Amino acid sequence: MVQKVRVLYHDHCFDGAASAAFFTRFARELFYPGAAFSYTGMMHKASQLFEDELFDGDENAIVDFKYSPNPKLTWWFDHHQSAFLTAEDAEHFRTAHAAHHFYDPTYKSCTKFISHVARDRFGFQAPDLDELVRWADIIDGAQYENADQAVALQLPATQLVLVIEGAKGSGIIHHIIGEMTHRRLEEIAAGPKVRELFEPLYERHLASIDIIRKRSRLVGNAVFFDLVDDGLEGYNKFIPYQLFPQSIYTVSVLTASFRTKVSVGSNPWAPREPRHNLASICERYGGGGHPRVGAISFERGEVARAREVAAAIVAELSQGE
Repeated sequence: MVQKVRVLYHDHCFDGAASAAFFTRFARELFYPGAAFSYTGMMHKASQLFEDELFDGDENAIVDFKYSPNPKLTWWFDHHQSAFLTAEDAEHFRTAHAAHHFYDPTYKSCTKFISHVARDRFGFQAPDLDELVRWADIIDGAQYENADQAVALQLPATQLVLVIEGAKGSGIIHHIIGEMTHRRLEEIAAGPKVRELFEPLYERHLASIDIIRKRSRLVGNAVFFDLVDDGLEGYNKFIPYQLFPQSIYTVSVLTASFRTKVSVGSNPWAPREPRHNLASICERYGGGGHPRVGAISFERGEVARAREVAAAIVAELSQGE
């Protein structure tokens, strides 16, 4: 009997948390009733490894994160163009034909992908989670009505995004994952644990808008800003498009406790369709993502290298548009 299911998910990401929640509900009801589900948040790093110790469950799953050929991995769902750490991993996925490994980069969110596989392959549906699936697709696919909706944070889903992306550690995210399996987003966002974190994070969010306004410059069609000296480990990625609605791309440099990061994005409301595949650009520097948004992780001390790469990407994005 399966006693423990380990779920590795993309940490500090709404779609990662929602994917873990939907997978939990699906797997618990169809395959592992009575099992304990435990969660491990995964973050992209310069030297990405899947240590064997991560797969400590009787069954193990990865959702919304890169593939691992570890034989202990039972379930895998991902939708990123850059889903494989190496060509060997991609070949392993193609040749292993594992029954419960699923990949489709055409989906805007992994949550929606999991829900469709659960429905089409296994006959599982959870209508009470339709709201969760819909918002995961809006958020991860940048399908907000406009930049103001994404930046104002007046809706329960967007407030949860702020807490999930901005909270220190993974404890609150594990709490939210558990709540997502059976509660509406409005109820989760109104809970005391979430509200306690939301208020200071919201104040920091408002301050970050002013910081980004001061740091940003428009280079051709790309907004560029460097937050290394500002102590911001993250920001709402739609702020640049609210400040510069005429822009097509954004490139930023920032540091966190475990990495230096170059983020690259495209304006969902751009005056014309972006022509560059940002995942492919980021892959050239060891990163990845989706065609419309990507990132590159460097070691924490590699600020000079990150700035050099960011400048090269800005120059590339400013040409040929």
